[in-house]
Amino acid sequence: MHGPVHRGPPRACARRCLALSLFAAVLALPLLAGAALAHAVAEGDKGYIQEITGTNILPFIYLGAKHMVTGYDHILFLLGVIFFLYKMKHIGIYVSLFALGHSTTMLLGVYFNVGINSYIIDAIIGLSVVYKALDNMGAFQRWLGFQPDTKLATLIFGFFHGFGLSTKIIDYDISPDGLLPNLLAFNVGVEIGQLLALAAILIVMGFWRRTPSFFRHAYTANVVMMTAGFVLIGYQLTGWFVS
Repeated sequence: MHGPVHRGPPRACARRCLALSLFAAVLALPLLAGAALAHAVAEGDKGYIQEITGTNILPFIYLGAKHMVTGYDHILFLLGVIFFLYKMKHIGIYVSLFALGHSTTMLLGVYFNVGINSYIIDAIIGLSVVYKALDNMGAFQRWLGFQPDTKLATLIFGFFHGFGLSTKIIDYDISPDGLLPNLLAFNVGVEIGQLLALAAILIVMGFWRRTPSFFRHAYTANVVMMTAGFVLIGYQLTGWFVS
């Protein structure tokens, strides 16, 4: 069954990980800043969404898949979720919970025109990456003395990821003509993109897990993941304050 790393790293390793985290943050900031601007639907896709009317199933499936595959924040969270999952049954449960969460709020958010400030929701998505990395590092067990419900956390953060998707779609003023089938098609595309991303992650993780370096570097990998999440939070909050 899923579970984070329970043993804390040696003190020397912890210091190295902290130094690596700070170094990675400095390097990642300009990269993620540019990526954060690119994470929204591309300008060409935006223009296409605003121009078309009626039911357009295949184009919206393509747009949904493209958005998920290029959505680095969603993929980072997905990586954190399956990092220590080995059985396909457990992977299926957690990925299904994430899909249920983001599908629900994406569909309802757009249909009922409920949007959240994009900087705030993207900062919360960055927080989800930080949370999952800390969970994988066993931080909550050491700090709180118990393990939070990982399934419930995956579902709840899935809701926030879905609001991130709905907020971006609302910004592009999609036509009400054919809205529901187009949204369903977009969501199907998102799930296809998620499965493609998951397949790639599982292939890479499968090879890595067979090597002795996996458990030696798992803690460090989650420190880097946590750092990326903090950078995302900082970038989005900065954008919110200066916008």
